[in-house]
Amino acid sequence: MSIKCMIVDDEPLAGEVLESYISRVESLELVASCTNAVSAFDELKKHSVDLIFLDIQMPKLTGIEFLKVINPAPKVIFTTAYREYAVESYELNVVDYLLKPIAFDRFLMAINKVEESDQTISAVESIESLQEDRPYLFLKADRKMVKVYLEDISYIESLKDYVRIRTQDGNEVVSLQKISYLEQKLPEDCFLRIHRSFIVPVGKIDAFSSSGVEIQGKEIPIGRNYKPDVMKVLNRDRSILK
Repeated sequence: MSIKCMIVDDEPLAGEVLESYISRVESLELVASCTNAVSAFDELKKHSVDLIFLDIQMPKLTGIEFLKVINPAPKVIFTTAYREYAVESYELNVVDYLLKPIAFDRFLMAINKVEESDQTISAVESIESLQEDRPYLFLKADRKMVKVYLEDISYIESLKDYVRIRTQDGNEVVSLQKISYLEQKLPEDCFLRIHRSFIVPVGKIDAFSSSGVEIQGKEIPIGRNYKPDVMKVLNRDRSILK
């Protein structure tokens, strides 16, 4: 299945470079190319778009202003000559930030992020409709999709843009995925965010204190901002502890 792309860039040469790159990647399909955000609005009404290559400095409406007003927004890769917008762009949850002139190998890295994100999100969302006795999810790791049964998870740790899932048998799966996204998708009655870097399965907690929990001998800290909610859950029913 192809990724339908749109280019929004007021520089003709930059647009031509992106068109050339897109034509060289079999999984990408260019459905529209615009020189300003106003035209892009009209094109979004006509086409289904999965990914926008979006310039930031443009007349009438900047790329950042454009992204803030489109809802729902497709995935976005910013393409710009200005480094100073990097922090603000990541706050808008863009996939990547490409500095002009864009090299083809760097372009491919950005596309790989899009594809890995699509595969992981699709796999995680499949949990909601799963009717099996042993729910599981697939995560992209080492260029393949790895099945992880929810009941086998010991804890989940954030590694910036990646997550590490440690299983009961001591193995781990490292995948390109934000921990906040997994938090939203995992069943909240079974999994608990106890720290900005950790999610734990409540039923696997062997012991806890006001500062942390213990799972299979692993001490995991409770974050200060999470502590009130965590202690409320853990003290609600001590019988959850094994």
